[in-house]
Amino acid sequence: LVGSVDVSNSVDEHRYKLQMEGIAAALEDATVLEAILTGPRGGIVFTMVTWADRPQVAVPWTKIKTKADAAAVAERVRRLSRHGGEFTCLSKMMRFLSDKVTTQVPVKASRLVIDVSGDGSDNCNPDEPTRAVRDEIVDSGAVINGLPILEGREAATLAPWFTSNVMGGPGSFVLP
Repeated sequence: LVGSVDVSNSVDEHRYKLQMEGIAAALEDATVLEAILTGPRGGIVFTMVTWADRPQVAVPWTKIKTKADAAAVAERVRRLSRHGGEFTCLSKMMRFLSDKVTTQVPVKASRLVIDVSGDGSDNCNPDEPTRAVRDEIVDSGAVINGLPILEGREAATLAPWFTSNVMGGPGSFVLP
């Protein structure tokens, strides 16, 4: 599981905490924990990338095989120092995931899921369209879910944009 978190300038402290606390709370949720711990592999590997102008790995690949593992990762997510940037560079982030993150999974994964949260569409004038990089990642077998934050000036158009440009793969979804 890859958690991908927008930390661009449009993400205020409230939106930042919403993303981080959401990930941490999910890792502590009893239903989520049951799914993680009773799955076919008895656990998952998790990493988190924060992104704005440039993406970076905020939590390296970490095995979650027990409730204590999940709690430790949740606490780490809550304590992360924020690194920001001016723009919302979704295409660059997805290229980074494709080239640098998903190629480094430390186990033979039966499934790769990427959850992308953010409060805006790509505004970096990317060299390659977000949709093209998304399609490449999905063609490699990954599933990408969109978690748009529907606040601010892009709220009305952001969920449809995430549906068209971020979400992809079997069973994928957009959940505002």
